[in-house]
Amino acid sequence: MINLSNVKISYGKRTLFKNANFLVRPGDKIGLVGPNGAGKTTVFRLITGEEKPDEGEIQINAGLTLGYFSQSVGEMGGKSVVEQVLSSAGRVYEVGKKLHEYERKMCEDPEVSMNTAFMDKYGKYLDEFMSLNGYEKESEAKVILAGLGFSNDQFDDPVERFSGGRKMRIALAGILLLNPDVLLIDEPTNHLDVEAIVWLEKWLKDFKGALVMTSHDREFMTSICFRTIEVAGETITTYNGDYEFYLREREIRREQLLSQYKKQQTTLAKEEEFIARFAARASHAAQVQSRVKNLEKIERIVIPPDPKVIKFQFAPVTRSGEIVVDFDDLGKEWPLDNGKKLRVFSNVTGKVIRKNKIAVTGINGAGKSTLLKTIAGLTSPTEGKCTIGASVNVGYFSQYSCDVLRPENTVFEEVQKRLPMASVGTIKNLLGAFLFSGDDSDKKVSILSGGEKSRVMLACMLACPVNFLILDEPTNHLDIVSREVLLEALQDFDGTIMIVSHDRYFLKHLVNRVFQVDKGELKYYDGNYDYYLEKTASN
Repeated sequence: MINLSNVKISYGKRTLFKNANFLVRPGDKIGLVGPNGAGKTTVFRLITGEEKPDEGEIQINAGLTLGYFSQSVGEMGGKSVVEQVLSSAGRVYEVGKKLHEYERKMCEDPEVSMNTAFMDKYGKYLDEFMSLNGYEKESEAKVILAGLGFSNDQFDDPVERFSGGRKMRIALAGILLLNPDVLLIDEPTNHLDVEAIVWLEKWLKDFKGALVMTSHDREFMTSICFRTIEVAGETITTYNGDYEFYLREREIRREQLLSQYKKQQTTLAKEEEFIARFAARASHAAQVQSRVKNLEKIERIVIPPDPKVIKFQFAPVTRSGEIVVDFDDLGKEWPLDNGKKLRVFSNVTGKVIRKNKIAVTGINGAGKSTLLKTIAGLTSPTEGKCTIGASVNVGYFSQYSCDVLRPENTVFEEVQKRLPMASVGTIKNLLGAFLFSGDDSDKKVSILSGGEKSRVMLACMLACPVNFLILDEPTNHLDIVSREVLLEALQDFDGTIMIVSHDRYFLKHLVNRVFQVDKGELKYYDGNYDYYLEKTASN
């Protein structure tokens, strides 16, 4: 279907990959992996024709329909949610518009129905619309939108009303409705909650076409993709297995490459020693020249560097009291524009015990973030009380925490203002652990990517010793490797944690209790995340 053969692409002096080969077969489910900046998005852009290779060929079967979902959704406006999704469905949308136009004219002027040419055109559009299953498309669009978290009363709302994250969902719905031969998806779970992720996971498993996708969600990708293609170290490597297989096989291949490298270095050293010893002797001139030519022909084995990852661990924490948080009949309402109030939760009573690692779950909009903000003291409860225990130092991080960063500050200045007594070396070491080494620490916050801002905020949080971490989507914008480093650090953290996350792998390997916000109430599950899933499976 799609074949990238001996492809090379460079930007200035930097080569992303060369002599790269990449095959997409019918029905393939491929996970595209590799460190940030290695060229995964470039692979998508090469396939769609948005970029051309410097060398090599890209062959795509004639008539193949491609669907590409990227993190840049472009402008949306002038349509309802359903219309926006339908507009992504290809030819059927244009035919449907023509059909509606003809039907409108027939309603306004019944005499046009007597015009043979007019009715012939109408009939052709109607036949094509029906052959494209046009009448089913609107129903399909609504099913997809519902799966991605939209309610029935939002289908006819103008797209301008929705946030950037919700617009990403609308764009994704449009690509799914297109139902192409090959689906290219770049980070589809970034703006989805767990319920939408689970729905999308099933949709993609049932999808009959070929799929190539990137994802920072390890469980999501492992459950869908049975082939893995790595973009790293100026090359593209195919692994005929899922992400777990890829991790094992990559280590085996690296060990084999190291062994071959050592053998080659031994051989090269012997040859170079011979040449150096006998270069000046006329009696060995032919042998020396022969060995020089042989050395020039040898393709040197290069060991690709390990990708940089965040490296950090939390400092030892001071012991807090056994009761970290005690909340009694806690309730929260938000005022609405129409003067009414939205009740988020009420009559919430419970305790957080020292060393608890608690997942806060619930559908999108249930009030998870509001509960965390109330506990963190960032908003006052409408009723009841929330008491923080003795010797508890709270650290709060949310997906919106990056908004507190000052755009005009450098990365170094942001951390320094939180550690005014620390030496330059201490701050530089901390930033280095979060991949801001050298001149990177002098970057202005205003030019940082979402992932870089998240790393700055995590560094700022680490700079202030706390024993109670409240985390709202801390893994957003972090790649799989960085997520797992953060996971290990949180597993070793000797304090208390409350966390909201849509990363199921993360939660399964971290938490020992679950608080579920459900219809304004709080339900408690005294077990790990798998226990919670088992207990709620029938709901």
